Amino acid sequence: MAFNVFSHLSLTALGPAILLISTAGAQNRNSGTASTMNIPKPPATQQQPVTDDYFGHKIVDPYRWLEDGSSPQTQQWVAEQLAYTRRILDKLRGRQQLHDRIEHLLEIGNLGDTQVGGDYYFHTRRDGKQNQPVLYVRKGVDGHDEILVDANQLSKDGTDALDWWYVSHDGKFVAYGISESGSEMSTLHIIETATHTLLPDTIARTRAASLAWKPDDSGFYYTRYPKPGDVAAGQEMYNRHVFYHALGGDAASDPLIFGQGRDAQDWPNVALSNDGRWLSIMVEQGWTKNEVYLKDVRTNQSPMRITTGKDFLYYAQPYNGDLYILTNEDGPRYRVFKTLVTMPSRENWREIIPQSDAVLTSLQIIGGQLFARYELNAHSLLKRFDTDGKPLGEVQLPTLGTISSIGGEYDSPSAFYLFSSFTVPTTIYRFDIHSAKNTVWDSVETGIDTSKYETRQVWYTSKDGTRVPMFLVMRKGLKLTGHNPALLTAYGGFNVSLTPEFNKVLFPWLDRDGIFAMANLRGGSEFGEDWHRAGMMDKKQNVFDDFFAAAEYLQKEGYTDQDHLAIRGGSNGGLLMGAALTQRPELFRAVICQVPLLDMLRYQDFQIAKLWIPEYGSSEDSKQFAWLYAYSPYHHVKAGTAYPAVLFMTADSDTRVDPMHAKKMTAELQAANGGTNPILLRIEPKAGHGAGKPISKLVEEWTDIYSFLFWQLGME
Repeated sequence: MAFNVFSHLSLTALGPAILLISTAGAQNRNSGTASTMNIPKPPATQQQPVTDDYFGHKIVDPYRWLEDGSSPQTQQWVAEQLAYTRRILDKLRGRQQLHDRIEHLLEIGNLGDTQVGGDYYFHTRRDGKQNQPVLYVRKGVDGHDEILVDANQLSKDGTDALDWWYVSHDGKFVAYGISESGSEMSTLHIIETATHTLLPDTIARTRAASLAWKPDDSGFYYTRYPKPGDVAAGQEMYNRHVFYHALGGDAASDPLIFGQGRDAQDWPNVALSNDGRWLSIMVEQGWTKNEVYLKDVRTNQSPMRITTGKDFLYYAQPYNGDLYILTNEDGPRYRVFKTLVTMPSRENWREIIPQSDAVLTSLQIIGGQLFARYELNAHSLLKRFDTDGKPLGEVQLPTLGTISSIGGEYDSPSAFYLFSSFTVPTTIYRFDIHSAKNTVWDSVETGIDTSKYETRQVWYTSKDGTRVPMFLVMRKGLKLTGHNPALLTAYGGFNVSLTPEFNKVLFPWLDRDGIFAMANLRGGSEFGEDWHRAGMMDKKQNVFDDFFAAAEYLQKEGYTDQDHLAIRGGSNGGLLMGAALTQRPELFRAVICQVPLLDMLRYQDFQIAKLWIPEYGSSEDSKQFAWLYAYSPYHHVKAGTAYPAVLFMTADSDTRVDPMHAKKMTAELQAANGGTNPILLRIEPKAGHGAGKPISKLVEEWTDIYSFLFWQLGME
């Protein structure tokens, strides 16, 4: 039984304004070994200018036609661009050795979430050449793993993915979602644990489903999307509603529980009390506020709203006749309240866990105790409390790192948590509630001697004086010359924290004496809601300034220089890359820009991007247009500027960030580039935003990333 502060943050993020910084002095910056290669000119892209009027501002878009991915003209352009990219990347030295190394690393197994149902213990694991994780079950805590769901058997190319899964309280059934080609638009299936029998129940359009089983296994509450044709064109990506499904029933007749007549961008999630009577419906409305409703499912009364409508986040779990509420109301680092389910109005709430210096990111009821996961200076803490908030102690973790999930039920004797750090491989730990002892429940042998590497956490000062932390990972004993190759990454949005986690593909970089840097920019959740709000909407420029300060710190402190500094980011981090290369092109040698948002005047018109308006704003509002236009990367490409080498990476089945961003930006940069550094585009077929991407595609993707970076930074 769990409820988290952040539930659909993997849906991307972005942010505010800045004047275009002069690129004087960067016009001839093409030093390094890559400049000696005779790089062919990119294919010419036809301009078909379209002019928009935004509140009296005439904005010309020369590549609007590339937004139509289905047109023959766009498809021909894509084919030419991909051929150009392959013509360059495939000739780079050492690619086969690099490919083999990455393939070997990615074949190292990986562990995923653990859930408990009665005497059944479920977790995911991927081994060897398997493209997708497999869902396993153990009968008894010390039992043997049995395969329950193996998505690898569903498609020859490994592009069918297990998106999510929910175990019934007694473990008898598991509901899970499968999607194709990275689309994330899951189809729900149900399997009986003991017999491994698939039930006939299937429900389409259950993307990122929230689901709550009834205690007697008779059915469940869940979220789904409308079918195309049931709503206006384009709205089938929204209108997420709550339904109830009786096991064995016809999904087409499932009664609607919540959502009719509400804002199409509402994002409801559900939680059910342990007695099956009280349904909590938490309706996210962006990343700064939500509403909570409570429904007595034994009556026909409509759900009752229990939050005040303030601009805060609330997550509520009913348990044993009480309602536990995790919120940042008047406490940006979150606190916990408790009230009777029969008296849920705000005046009856009683604080049981106050705000602390650390950010309380999730609260889970396991074995009759409250397990509270915190983040302090971008690393995890795990504390226990009784149901009245009395402290029961802190769970000792192996080192500074990240707890990525916690599993267990309200009556489970054990809690399970997934832990890793930069140098500690992902491990499932079992915490015995009675003895308060930790044991390793499952782990993976990596064959990597992680003792050869070290992690540092440093702090630097941003433009406005804000102190920002950054992790540095490198080989022990590495001699700092001031010219070491460095790879800097960050995100800075949507309340998403970047914390130390084990990443197998980091080691080819470290083993070539590269430095890996990860900055914890504003816009994330590392220091609570104040930190998030300081990097969203009209304050988005703070995120970019934090990033530039990180790059300047690395150069000032002798870790690297501008000719050996590469940057990488995806999704909202892709927007960050776009802002970095257009605002401060002189700071960086090479850029990996993945599944990015780059046209911030039109982003909200594609895929599910209207969900992100509360984070970024919309160009349809005159005030918000001003700050979006001030930093929108696509609109700040300056002809004649010598830009860093750039590899844009996107996917043709991305249902979050439309590939049009990378396409248009590629065309714009290729036409404007005043230097000789390459501007390349890579589009992955049968892949999406990143979730569920098979190992085979990841090997090719990372081979291209490192080939490009090693070439550009002279690491061949």
